[in-house]
Amino acid sequence: MRRSVLYTIAVLTLAACAPRVSPEQKAQGVAAFATVEKVFQHPRCSNCHIPGDQPLQFDTHTPHMMNVVRGPDGKGAAGLPCSTCHGDKNPPASYGPHAPPGAPHWSLPPPDRKMAWIGVPAKQLCEMLKDRSKNGDRDFAALIKHVDEDQLVLWGWNPGGDRAPVSVPHAEFVAAFRTWTGAGGPCPET
Repeated sequence: MRRSVLYTIAVLTLAACAPRVSPEQKAQGVAAFATVEKVFQHPRCSNCHIPGDQPLQFDTHTPHMMNVVRGPDGKGAAGLPCSTCHGDKNPPASYGPHAPPGAPHWSLPPPDRKMAWIGVPAKQLCEMLKDRSKNGDRDFAALIKHVDEDQLVLWGWNPGGDRAPVSVPHAEFVAAFRTWTGAGGPCPET
């Protein structure tokens, strides 16, 4: 009984010390998430964050040619890994506008946590991003590092060829992501 009371007191004390988010911060976080959602729904991101097992390509979400699939670890099928065509960087412009793009560790999320968000409502996307069982066990600091530093993510702003980059400037996206996480990751109501 005494142990239970001490545990309850400790939990309540820690909760009282937790940073408080003001209603203004929450509203700013929800507004910032609209920018985050816009980036995540862009084809440079959503083409690989898919519900099925065949990645998409182009701005039209066309199924990847040549029957390319996710594979058991997200890196393509045995005998046809993503890296067969997608190198560590975009090829030179002289290769033509339709050469396969490239970035380090080109892959899809693994099948056990697909992080699929095409057409997912904002509230559900927000909840998915915060759920460590679905986001690669990333806390907010790790999520920020992922969107700010990962070379595959950064490729979306320099996709090469005639591909349109993500429509929100990277610095603006990261600032919005930081605002959202700094407010505790509030989700839109709808």
